[in-house]
Amino acid sequence: MFARFRRLWGPRTAEETGGRRPAKQRPEKRAHNLFEAAAAYVSACAEDDQERIDEAATWVSPEALSFGVNELACRAVIALARERDESPRTVARTLLGLPTG
Repeated sequence: MFARFRRLWGPRTAEETGGRRPAKQRPEKRAHNLFEAAAAYVSACAEDDQERIDEAATWVSPEALSFGVNELACRAVIALARERDESPRTVARTLLGLPTG
């Protein structure tokens, strides 16, 4: 009984598949997640690369991209605040050129 399952669900040889790999082993285009899209989008914006901006914007929905960019901004401000030993509020205002007081 187990031999039948192995034969049905187990790895296939090239001879059994006519020289093609089984579908589950074919490389598929991997979907991008929202954090990958946000990182690509923000880095492209920082480098003023419109082609990459446009490409990254197609990877996820606009809402997901917005969430990812917001999450990236929060993490970046927190990291800079720790590095500078300042509050996140001070760092964010400094980055935006706003008065800190």
